[in-house]
Amino acid sequence: MKTNTRRLADTAILIALGTILSMIQIEMPMGGGLTACSMLPLVFLSYRYGWKWGGLAGLIYSLIQMLLGIKNVQYASSAIMALGIIFLDYIFAYSVIGFASLFGGKPTNTRKSLIIGIVVSFLLRFLFHFFSGWWIWNALWPNEFGMAAPVYSLVYNGWYMGAEIILSVAVTMAIYNPLKKYINGEDLK
Repeated sequence: MKTNTRRLADTAILIALGTILSMIQIEMPMGGGLTACSMLPLVFLSYRYGWKWGGLAGLIYSLIQMLLGIKNVQYASSAIMALGIIFLDYIFAYSVIGFASLFGGKPTNTRKSLIIGIVVSFLLRFLFHFFSGWWIWNALWPNEFGMAAPVYSLVYNGWYMGAEIILSVAVTMAIYNPLKKYINGEDLK
């Protein structure tokens, strides 16, 4: 019972922290932006409690992000586009971060596995935004530079997701030692 209560409390706190950090950002003119490591709490949940719990936390986080960005769905010109925005830009893009502990290899819960988990899960998030930009957002607002849709989506989404990866890896490297026992769940044993 104590462990379940602790897990629920940790999850609520880390999802709230991620949500607050997502509001501190350098915004792009047409959506997206570099945040203050808003996805790191989901990565830590995945490593602390496993990928299944992390995936569930990522799903909950994605629903919160969707509610905060619900105005984006109204731009869709069809129900299919609205579903594309909901799933590609929110549900899939953020839920995949909760699976970060799957990508670190064995043994998990080392600094190296954490870095690999961040890079791979964030790249997967980028892919969802890339496809959304190519398919949906280009149809709604073709880019003013005359670039092909996939190239523009790659550049547009790539800069902030690349910066998000670099920033999150750097912060993880800086805070790993003091938080190692927490991230690894050693205090739960």
